[in-house]
Amino acid sequence: MSTAKDIRVAPVARPAADACIKRHHYSGKVVNNSTLHFGVFLDGVMHGALQFGPSTDKRKIQGLVSETGWNGFIELNRMALGPALPRNSESRAIAIAMRLIRKQYPHIEWVVSFSDGTQCGDGTIYRASGFVLTGIKRNTQVWAAPTGEVFFQLSLKKGGNNHHTGAASMKAYKDAGFAPLPGFQLRYIYFLNPAARARLTVPVLPFSAIDDAGARMYLGTSRPKQATDGSTVERQCNADPDAFTPSQASNDPDQ
Repeated sequence: MSTAKDIRVAPVARPAADACIKRHHYSGKVVNNSTLHFGVFLDGVMHGALQFGPSTDKRKIQGLVSETGWNGFIELNRMALGPALPRNSESRAIAIAMRLIRKQYPHIEWVVSFSDGTQCGDGTIYRASGFVLTGIKRNTQVWAAPTGEVFFQLSLKKGGNNHHTGAASMKAYKDAGFAPLPGFQLRYIYFLNPAARARLTVPVLPFSAIDDAGARMYLGTSRPKQATDGSTVERQCNADPDAFTPSQASNDPDQ
C-alpha cells in the first residue's frame, strides 16, 4: 500500500495545474494570477496541485510582517489533492513545496494562506504543516443567493451580478434574499525564513482560539475539537482570495 512518502512534488506547467485544481477544488476555480505551480504525483500520475501567487490585496498583506520586500512573500492560492493520494499527503506535499520555494526563490520569506470554514474547513492541514494562525474573522464576504448559488460580496458590490437586483447595494441583495454563509475565515502564515517571524506585526493566536470563537468547521458545519485531530482530511483547505477584502486581511475585529 502506498504511503505519503511515495508521492512526488514537482513544478508543472500552469495548464496541468489548472486542470487538476478545477477537478478537485471545492470552488472549481483557479486564481488567475498564480505564478508557481506544483503537481503532486503518485506512480507517475498527477493527482493534486498547489498554486502560489501574489495576494489580491498585496499591499495590505505585506504589512503583516514588517520590512518585507514587495516580492518577499507569496500566497498559497490553491491546494487540492484527489482521493487517490495516501493519508498525510497534504502535509508532505506542503513541506516539499516549501523546500522547493526556499531553495529556488530565497527572497521569499513567508507564505500566507486562508481557510474558508463557510465552504471547506478551518485549516487542519495548515496547523499540521507548521503554519501559525494570525487571524479569525466571522464571514461577511461569502453570500448565498436564494437559489443556493454562492457569490462574493466584492463582486456583488462591483456590480458583477447585477442581473439579480440591478443594484450594487448589499441592502438590495439582502432584500432579494441573499445572506452571508455561516462560518469563519482564518488566516495562516508559514515562515520560510524563521527570522522573519520576529517581525510579525500581528499576534500569533493559539489554536485553541478557533474553539473559543466557535470557528471549528468542516464543509460549513461546526464540529467538535476532537474531529480535527487527524480524523478529517481537508484536501481543499484554502479559501478563494476574493473572500478576503482589505478589512479581512486585518487582525482588527472591529473592521
